[in-house]
Amino acid sequence: MQAKTDKADDVDLRVRRRLRELRTQRGLTLDDVAKRADIDVSTLSRLESGKRRLALDHLPRLATALSVSTDELLREPETEDPRVRAGSHSAKGITFWPLTRSGPAGGLHAFKIRVSARRRTPPDELPVHDGQEWLYVMSGRLRLILGDRDFTIKPGEAVEFSTWTPHWFGSIDGPVEAIAIFGPHGERFHVQS
Repeated sequence: MQAKTDKADDVDLRVRRRLRELRTQRGLTLDDVAKRADIDVSTLSRLESGKRRLALDHLPRLATALSVSTDELLREPETEDPRVRAGSHSAKGITFWPLTRSGPAGGLHAFKIRVSARRRTPPDELPVHDGQEWLYVMSGRLRLILGDRDFTIKPGEAVEFSTWTPHWFGSIDGPVEAIAIFGPHGERFHVQS
């Protein structure tokens, strides 16, 4: 009897891990999956945390909610190469190197950026778009304009701002290297424009 219990525990643990992995890969919240699976969000939270055992009738609904087969939900997760392998992209005097995989829309995306020494003049109209931005300057001095305020960001300093504020950043006196994290929709504006 103990062997059956151990096997059931293994399946339960595997599905819990897989459920969380698939949900986060797709950028879905517990509420998103719960609505799609027609399961109470507290039930889903307890399933993921192991505070509730998985029932067989949950499997097909959860698989459908995550757009996978039931078999895929039950299988062992593949050990994935953790390295991010993506080339750089340049736009408007900034080169972007992805530090995160291209993930789900709505997730955070991190980049190492290099702002060209020639990017010194802001546009006549500062852009505004959905999202949130974080910048950490590693080298050089970054000029950041937020609305009617003008800032100099030095190495070792970080900034965070809503991209609903008219904004622009560029170089002051040479190239700038920074880490940038763009919240929902911000990466589309910067990287693809």
